[in-house]
Amino acid sequence: MEPAVWPLYDLRITTPRLELRLPDLDRLSELAAVAAAGVHDADRMPFVAAWTDVSPEERARATFQHLLGTVAGWTPRKWSLGLAVSWEGKVVGRQDLGATDFAVTGEAHTGSWLGQAYQGRGIGTEMRAAVLHLAFEGLGARSMTSGAMADNARSLRVSEKLGYRPDGREVLSVRGEARDHRRLRLDRAGWEAHRTVPVELHGLEPSLALFGLQ
Repeated sequence: MEPAVWPLYDLRITTPRLELRLPDLDRLSELAAVAAAGVHDADRMPFVAAWTDVSPEERARATFQHLLGTVAGWTPRKWSLGLAVSWEGKVVGRQDLGATDFAVTGEAHTGSWLGQAYQGRGIGTEMRAAVLHLAFEGLGARSMTSGAMADNARSLRVSEKLGYRPDGREVLSVRGEARDHRRLRLDRAGWEAHRTVPVELHGLEPSLALFGLQ
């Protein structure tokens, strides 16, 4: 991809162990394979949308199509940045950052998933810290939101470590059942007070206009 056409392909976020970037077709194929291999146990559903309740082949295809769709549907007013997360040279998961009217609100939201084979290593915390650095330090965010099911202790612990505070709850229908979903919010002061992961941004400036920023 020629960077002048879509400079987001040149954006990289690095931490001591990870690299996050918009995947080219090769990395996107790797990401699809990670999704196919499994993201969670079959008897639980950590996501609001039960996108993993399909065959491995369908998960791979949906992952591939969805990320390409975020590129195709991007506008400076409404955008969703889907980053492939690499650890030890392997793609291991996906970290998202999205917003509507970010230039006005200064608020964005995050979402993520990590291949089941790579969970329990602190990667989830490190990749969220990376994208929070992009939001607050790189894009000048004022606040960030996230959420998790009440029984998703691992995700809630990650948010707590990074300084998020409770922001209400809601009951959602997932797999035809009522589920308790917790909303979370992080302001700039909370982020600064809980920063522990060194993060570096590379190649951001050419993409600022795509985020609605001048």
